[in-house]
Amino acid sequence: MAAFAYDELEEMVQRWLDANRRAQEAGDWRPMAEMYTEDATYGWNIGPNEEFMAVGRDEIRDVALGLEMGGLDGWTYPYQKVLIDPNQGEVIGLWKQIADASRPDGSPYVIAGLGGSWFRYGGNWKWSWQRDFFDVGNATALFIEMIKADALSDGMRRRMERAASGELLPGHYPLGKAPADLWD
Repeated sequence: MAAFAYDELEEMVQRWLDANRRAQEAGDWRPMAEMYTEDATYGWNIGPNEEFMAVGRDEIRDVALGLEMGGLDGWTYPYQKVLIDPNQGEVIGLWKQIADASRPDGSPYVIAGLGGSWFRYGGNWKWSWQRDFFDVGNATALFIEMIKADALSDGMRRRMERAASGELLPGHYPLGKAPADLWD
């Protein structure tokens, strides 16, 4: 892993946070794909039997930031803390997942636990690698709560129907069968 100047990584993080804010406001995360190298990989675990992996900028745009973020328009992912390691060229950002709907008491629906992204910098203002982590059990519990309260957006309902269809969705793989390992 290459070392990079701390100032460069700090600026990359700021560019990322700015792009993330713009994407949230637009309800479209796909333009953020330009912040990845052509051969970048982006993945996460989905529980004991499944993982997600997008390989290359096009899959990151179309599948990870397009299909996977579909239905989450209006949700926000405010970063709470960012840790920068210039010696390894890596960044960890910890974020919350906040729905665009509120409970009857006015409090927002928020996925409990830690959410985060681990990035590897590839130079030239591009990430070469990203792995997300979040509590799948807490995410599932919140989605069930929102279903029972009829608080899902139409896009989120369609997303849930797609996930419940039983078909293996693009970018989804049985554990250990993805084209790139989560630890690559």
